[in-house]
Amino acid sequence: MSGTSMDAIDAVLTEFKNNRIKLIHTASVKMPENIKKNILTLSKHKFNINLLGETDAQLGHLFSKAVLKLLKNSKIKRDQITAIGSHGQTIFHSPNATHPFTLQLADPNIIAAKTGITTISDFRRRDIAEGGQGAPLVPAFHRYLFNIQNAQNRDQFVLNIGGIANLTYLSKNKNKKIIGFDTGPGNTLLDQWCFLNTQKTMDKNGCWAKSGKINNTLLKLLLSDQYFKKKYPKSTGPEYFNLSWLKRKIKNLKINAKDIQATLTELTAKSIAGQLKQLCSNENKKLLWVCGGGVKNHYLMSRLKIHCPNFLVQSTQKINIEPQWMEAAAFAWLAKQTIEKKSGNVTHVTGAKRPAILGAIYTA
Repeated sequence: MSGTSMDAIDAVLTEFKNNRIKLIHTASVKMPENIKKNILTLSKHKFNINLLGETDAQLGHLFSKAVLKLLKNSKIKRDQITAIGSHGQTIFHSPNATHPFTLQLADPNIIAAKTGITTISDFRRRDIAEGGQGAPLVPAFHRYLFNIQNAQNRDQFVLNIGGIANLTYLSKNKNKKIIGFDTGPGNTLLDQWCFLNTQKTMDKNGCWAKSGKINNTLLKLLLSDQYFKKKYPKSTGPEYFNLSWLKRKIKNLKINAKDIQATLTELTAKSIAGQLKQLCSNENKKLLWVCGGGVKNHYLMSRLKIHCPNFLVQSTQKINIEPQWMEAAAFAWLAKQTIEKKSGNVTHVTGAKRPAILGAIYTA
């Protein structure tokens, strides 16, 4: 899995046994700056066909490297592995276009050839072909994981704060449908604004944001964006929430950089909290499991807790899945679904007309 932050390739080795998931080992491979630069160029539509093809191949080799590192460190032989589930690197996600599409790179042919392991990739496009958004796909995994590992008689919510934040609602009433959608920006605006002004790739622990003041005029303007008012199913990405989007909003405002960072942090927290409140009543304390890189942003987490007083906010570390590895584990599970010829999408989450077996299989 490589997310919108593009900082690294995350790889997990998982075992599924007796309806349980076990994380055996994890590994991470840093994203080289030249490839990251190419991905950013591609995502801005500034490219030629050579750049697209070569970046696809480079990422294929990089994903292979992550798998081989994982096997070496875990001392597990490749013939013990059923399959690799590779999400790839999203270049552009446009489910609402006249001709909807989503594009992920990291050539699975190279991964299968270099690792000698059957590789499953291209999970999102089949859902779009069935009329869905192609995202979010992780709610199906959340249902599997939290119903099995934490069968509590209360409503549960799973929040993944990556570059984009996505939310899953699992009702204690098993007859109720699962709900899942992208709430909007997670870390993407925070990271981009931080890099633009400090040349640091992230605001560690949210310290820079905490040193600033929330500007309510800007916050109100940001929260007025049409995306936050849209009904689910819905999905988005950094092709929508990016520096260009932000610069249009702050065009006529004079606000210093650290106050903008503080306000962007508040935007993430408040946009998540607002959409959480729309899903449930204030009765009883509900579980909110949080995963993704946003968990490490202490200031963001503190603001989220302030805006969600009726939720018990906990890291997924409590159920032995470190937040960083949750999405990679999800695509291992989706690969398992593909191998077993089972659907991997939840139709009322993505908006697809019917359940579908997701992913293409590249045999070793």
